Amino acid sequence: MKLNRRQVTALAGSLALPAAAQAAWPNRPIRLIVPFTPGGTTDLLARAMAPELQQRLGQAVVVDNKPGAGGNIGSAEVAKASDGHTLLMGTVGTHAINAALYPRLPYDPVRDFAPITLVAAVPNVLVFNPANAARYGIRTVPDLIRYARANPGKLNMASSGNGTSIHLAGELFKSMTGSYMLHFPYRGSGPALLDLMAGNMDLMFDNLPSALPQIKAGKLLAIAVTSAQRSPAVSELPTIAEAGGPALAGFEASSWFGLLAPVHQPADQVARMQREAAAALATPLLRERLASQGAVAGGGTSTEFAALIASETAKWAKVVKVSGAKVD
Repeated sequence: MKLNRRQVTALAGSLALPAAAQAAWPNRPIRLIVPFTPGGTTDLLARAMAPELQQRLGQAVVVDNKPGAGGNIGSAEVAKASDGHTLLMGTVGTHAINAALYPRLPYDPVRDFAPITLVAAVPNVLVFNPANAARYGIRTVPDLIRYARANPGKLNMASSGNGTSIHLAGELFKSMTGSYMLHFPYRGSGPALLDLMAGNMDLMFDNLPSALPQIKAGKLLAIAVTSAQRSPAVSELPTIAEAGGPALAGFEASSWFGLLAPVHQPADQVARMQREAAAALATPLLRERLASQGAVAGGGTSTEFAALIASETAKWAKVVKVSGAKVD
């Protein structure tokens, strides 16, 4: 069949529609799900990223907190999303630890997600309620070891939820020192910190960005960081491995956070989101803002983020096994 000029033009226009539709993404607001409560580091990082992404994408980026079950509820919602405009601020807990800690997850951390980019890496920081620490005579890591060994179960250890790096840092500390502290999981760092500052909890291995304002305000007593090296944001604090002596040699339990999409998100959309997120994280303003909170900005490729998830999954599976950590 021979086509006239008008038919050829119409056919060419119809074939171009899918490409034009793809190029227009996003065409409505993006929902960025945070699987924890407001006030924690996951939430702080998402809210720092949202306006930068909004400016680059030309659409609103709405942070939506969906806490519960150590981040599993919000993560599962993103895994099942099919609207093309739902993303996740995932964590070392949701995408490396939970696979080993929970016998059955409502999502697969690898098969159900397309990694976009690492947003930030942060150390955890061991913090105490100042009044409780003074009452127990605890100001250093060796003080904590001595007291916890002599008083098993007397110290209350808060966390942002089962399976989070905050929880596992405490479990690793307990297993390496032969001590026992009661674990109280919350639905995020925000409510855990409130109870810690109120004196209802004794200590917490919190992410540094969420704890830092309270440390500076004198509402929390910081003892050490959990990273392999000291943090520039609190350079006066030793690492736990540095302060804890032979029992804690090699101790390291840092956290990371990154953007992920449902696995069926078109590759070109994932690639665009990676470019825009990386560009945002490369700006001096955002890098300095994260650094002031104790976080190191990411922004690498999707492939690099996928490799990090794989290596961290193997690492934390060993920690869970050695520590005997369980879901409370």
